[in-house]
Amino acid sequence: MDEKTKVSTDRRLARVEGQVAGLRRMVAEDRYCIDILTQLAAVRSALDQVGAELVTSHVQTCVLGHSAGKGHACAQAMTEEDLIDEVRTALSRLIRS
Repeated sequence: MDEKTKVSTDRRLARVEGQVAGLRRMVAEDRYCIDILTQLAAVRSALDQVGAELVTSHVQTCVLGHSAGKGHACAQAMTEEDLIDEVRTALSRLIRS
């Protein structure tokens, strides 16, 4: 993961952390359930955006970057089939419910 992605991911996760703290306050204050559910959906969406950014970074640095010599230190030599499996694995982990 490049430095720009690290900073962006950290910023997004800090925002999610604040949203979760807000959710906890809403529950403690016995706020209207629909309002809590709305905020919960916003947190889930924010986490999905973090996941999409991480998958993109993974493809750039570990999948495509490997062949260009710009890969992550953990990236390994892979065949085309292995690279496709790696992308499939990353996507399946992101969309796992």
